[in-house]
Amino acid sequence: MIVEFGHFALILAVMVAAFQMIVPFAGARRRDVRMMNTAEPAAISQLILLAIAFVALMHAYVTSDFSVANVAANSHSTKPMIYKISGVWGNHEGSMLLWVLILALFGAAVALFGNNLPPTLKATVLAVQASVALAFLLFIVMTSDPFLRLDPAPADGRGLNPILQDPALAFHPPFLYIGYVGFSIAFSFAIAALIEGRIDAAWARWVRPWTLAAWMFLTIGIAMGSWWAYYELGWGGWWFWDPVENASFMPWLAGTALLHSALVMEKREALKVWTVLLAILTFSLSLMGAFIVRSGVLTSVHSFAVDPERGVFILGILVLFTGGGLALFATRAHEMRTGGLFQPISREGTLVFNNLLLVTATATVLIGTLYPLVLEGVTGEKISVGPPFFNMTFGPLMIPLLLALPYGPLLAWKRGDLVGVTQRLVFAIAGALLLAALAYAAFNRGPSLAPFGIALGAFVMLGAITEWALRVKLGSAPSDEVIRRAKNLPRSQYGTLLAHFGVGLMVIGIVGTTAYQEERILLMKPGETVTVGGYDATFKGVKAEKGPNYMEDIASFEITRGGEVLTTLLPSKRLYDAPPQPTTESGILASWRGDLYVVIGDPQGDTTAYAVRAYFNPLVRFIWLGALIMFIGGGISLTDRRLRVGAPVKSRRAAPVPAE
Repeated sequence: MIVEFGHFALILAVMVAAFQMIVPFAGARRRDVRMMNTAEPAAISQLILLAIAFVALMHAYVTSDFSVANVAANSHSTKPMIYKISGVWGNHEGSMLLWVLILALFGAAVALFGNNLPPTLKATVLAVQASVALAFLLFIVMTSDPFLRLDPAPADGRGLNPILQDPALAFHPPFLYIGYVGFSIAFSFAIAALIEGRIDAAWARWVRPWTLAAWMFLTIGIAMGSWWAYYELGWGGWWFWDPVENASFMPWLAGTALLHSALVMEKREALKVWTVLLAILTFSLSLMGAFIVRSGVLTSVHSFAVDPERGVFILGILVLFTGGGLALFATRAHEMRTGGLFQPISREGTLVFNNLLLVTATATVLIGTLYPLVLEGVTGEKISVGPPFFNMTFGPLMIPLLLALPYGPLLAWKRGDLVGVTQRLVFAIAGALLLAALAYAAFNRGPSLAPFGIALGAFVMLGAITEWALRVKLGSAPSDEVIRRAKNLPRSQYGTLLAHFGVGLMVIGIVGTTAYQEERILLMKPGETVTVGGYDATFKGVKAEKGPNYMEDIASFEITRGGEVLTTLLPSKRLYDAPPQPTTESGILASWRGDLYVVIGDPQGDTTAYAVRAYFNPLVRFIWLGALIMFIGGGISLTDRRLRVGAPVKSRRAAPVPAE
């Protein structure tokens, strides 16, 4: 009965979304206050109904109700409870239900906290948001219903894909979807602004918090996916330029550009046309990601579905909203005023430079991701575009961006002094060069440009510290004034400093593990030792054990360094019961210097020798620590009153427009 109740709530949500799309929009056009006021309760009702549907599906998973086709296909009675819960979104149908739930969550958040929005704009934003939700709700009901019953019900389910039975995968999709779907609000604001004909600094201030929230969750979501792939897939890397990885990375790049462009628009009322276009394109890239993951047009370990019918439906949604948004933009762009002028050497200039590089990088990733699909469709030839292409095209675009990053916040608006800023950054430059020399001396191997990459990351980090020191007048003012200025520095400023610092830390981690990774692949018998990264790993043997829903062969490696025993690593090979699929579990000795990473392979013939892969990944932890710092920085910025949703206070709320 609970399943039917959830199904009924899903159908009601379709009807509410249709109402929310039509009535408030018509009210905004007619200036009818009563019609516009229906947007808020409709948005909240849609959220409640979808939450009921989601909880109903989760209940079916928790209770192992195998009469539900979705549960039977993706769960099993012996599966641990955490994976029964995460199994709700570990499949196509459940993940789409989570998708529309988050869509409704953002719409309800605007309804509840957008009290400073003009009534007509708010009603239009919620109507556009409802149109996106309606499209995906129809997609779920018509092609991906998660509540379909089986008669007769099977005795047990087929189980969740074993590589998804991991704690990181229990949290990675929700965070990723909040980022993906969160950009829908920026899209809704852009379309509403084009319809209303009001695009100004106030609009930029309204849209920035929502964009920042989506960006920070997408940042941590991508980082969690990278961390999962690193320790779960057993290949020793953190990023593979997989099509689905790229599908989440492209909206992140475009969203980063949108954040910086909205800042220029808010402060200087410049880049209006560009900012609105970025808001449309960023969400369009999120829709493209959904198409790539769920259509089966590209093969990936992360793909959910290969149903052509679903792919065509999502392609229709992509064309409708992307094409419709761009068409509306084309008809209204000429009506937008350009705003304030500025010199190339200025804070606005560096932000424009930042935008150009980020958008070019996005286009590079887009071409590399879709080119195999287009080529196969035109010529029938199948090719793959992998890391060599992306490393050779994406990497060089990031070098000038990172070089400019510390300069931007220190340059003045309208016209800046490049020489003066360089002088203020002299300690950051000197520190970066010193760290490059230390990296060269410590590793004394690898690509010749690797120390330059380390220096670049250090320059970004030290640039952020320098900016803080200059703003609080560290070293040039009495200590009590420094403390006072540090306390009064806006939270958004601290958030920006942390985000930039995290970027620099991530760059150091990427360069370190890419340039200086050590790898050993060999056959080992019990008692033999392999040396990698200054560690000695002695193979002690393999023993079989039974897990909750798998059999496992666990290898034992005693790790020593300089004759001192540090730990024992236990990499393993698992064979799951349902579905019967093998997985690899790596053994990792983590440290800030780098990770010792050991993977056990299959036994070789009738001997006791096993295939072993051992890696040393220098500084790899800095990648995820940098992403975490960026996420925290975004959160701190959101607590700034100037960015909090709902500021200014209610007393400044625009008066309602009377009905005609």
